[in-house]
Amino acid sequence: MAKARDIVIGVIIAGSFLVFLGMILLMFFLGRSGDGGEFSFGSLGSSVAIINLYGVIDSPTEIVRQLDRWGDDESVKAIVIHINSPGGGVAASQEIYEKVLKVKRESEKPIIASMESVCASGGYYVAAACDQIVADPGTVTGSIGVIFQYPIVEEMFNKVGIQYQTIKSGGRKDIGSPFRKPTEADSAVFQAIVDDTYHQFVDVIVANRNLPRDEVLRIADGSIYSGRQAQQLGLVDSLGTFEDAVDLAGEMCGLGEDPDRVREIPRRSGSIFDLIEGLLHLDISGLIDKNQGLIYPQLRYIFN
Repeated sequence: MAKARDIVIGVIIAGSFLVFLGMILLMFFLGRSGDGGEFSFGSLGSSVAIINLYGVIDSPTEIVRQLDRWGDDESVKAIVIHINSPGGGVAASQEIYEKVLKVKRESEKPIIASMESVCASGGYYVAAACDQIVADPGTVTGSIGVIFQYPIVEEMFNKVGIQYQTIKSGGRKDIGSPFRKPTEADSAVFQAIVDDTYHQFVDVIVANRNLPRDEVLRIADGSIYSGRQAQQLGLVDSLGTFEDAVDLAGEMCGLGEDPDRVREIPRRSGSIFDLIEGLLHLDISGLIDKNQGLIYPQLRYIFN
């Protein structure tokens, strides 16, 4: 009886050790993975790197970091940016755009944009930096323009008897305050900023899409387009799926169709649930905008 018990205890200990060892190995290789959660060792073969740009673009940090990583990785021969985003902050979109151009220039690796359900405004801004843009026929894209929004709660405060005292060093120091209505001078300042950043967007499309400026100005009125309409307008190079975009990247870098691919597994708290989520390629981070900016004004390339 004691011998049987010892055997059971030994099996449990051995099983626990193997599970622990497996977890260590998984965490060690967590930074690189292929489709289906199979780990890929970049040094063992050439591949195409996949970067997911999902949700509202509030910070460029994570995408810029991945672009730097795959740009420097000699085993990665091309990059596909899989975009499902309505856009976001002007500066954040511009930083990713500039990084794409820099990685293309320094690494000489082709970078392909693959548009999913939505690739609008700031999402399109990023795509414009890529060598080729592939969209599904039903992708929602376009929305080329700038929006500047903030709430005004002055009347609500007045109704409940709340006063908000402001002491400022200059007449426009509290410009954009939600606690007062904007003056004509305030609105003129805002409009000048919107116009300037709008023309920066137009400049990017003219430079990267080989379209006449007057044509870009005609279509860049905030309108949205399907992927097929966008191709007809010259905003998209070809129609196809994400897999088509990966095949195109493989062909452009000499790996051919259906190349090996690598991507990062999302890493957050490091719990077992995050590990499982990463292995299954599930990522809900793009579904939650943690910085809504409901009080302070934000200048955005975004499809509302």
